Amino acid sequence: MSESVPPVPFTASDVERLEDECLYQGFFRLERRTLRHRMYEGGWSDRVIREVHVRHDAVGVLLYDPERDAVVMVEQIRAGALDDAISPWKIEVVAGLIEAGESPADVARREAQEEAGCEIGELIELYTYYPSPGACNERVTLFCGLIDSRGMGGIHGLDEEHEDIRVHVLGFLQAKALLDAGRLDNAMSLIAFQWLAAERASLRARR
Repeated sequence: MSESVPPVPFTASDVERLEDECLYQGFFRLERRTLRHRMYEGGWSDRVIREVHVRHDAVGVLLYDPERDAVVMVEQIRAGALDDAISPWKIEVVAGLIEAGESPADVARREAQEEAGCEIGELIELYTYYPSPGACNERVTLFCGLIDSRGMGGIHGLDEEHEDIRVHVLGFLQAKALLDAGRLDNAMSLIAFQWLAAERASLRARR
């Protein structure tokens, strides 16, 4: 017997947004939000003040070649990891931000071409999630894109976005070894690989 999904206790209508103040506006936006919300024990909270990083929603796509049991990943410097003890260059799945008028699937295919020179065949939607809802409003839609990895590799990216992206074609077991060693240390890669580990056999059986 399957477990039933518990009901949602509160919705956006149970929040009173008193003020949204812009603290900084650049490529991203920082807001100070003042609010009140209903409480589990009844009644309303006091005024709550939180700073929120406001940014575009994003897409990640794990590129997988079932014929060769290989994944294609990208490596580039990340400003948020400059203090990383090993390296600020991170190996990740292809990813990008959703611009006005784009669907997540559109972004997955565009970024695969821009970052890895890759055409995606079948595109499988996995999950949509908040990476850090306590501090950021961003939602990520994660995909697996089925590809032919023959001839892939090299350096890619857009000059106007200052991208310097190295493309890796890795056998699944090689990529899994990087994961186990802590080298694939971002949420998109961790979540996508957990899905691929469960679905890899069925994907390969469809060849």
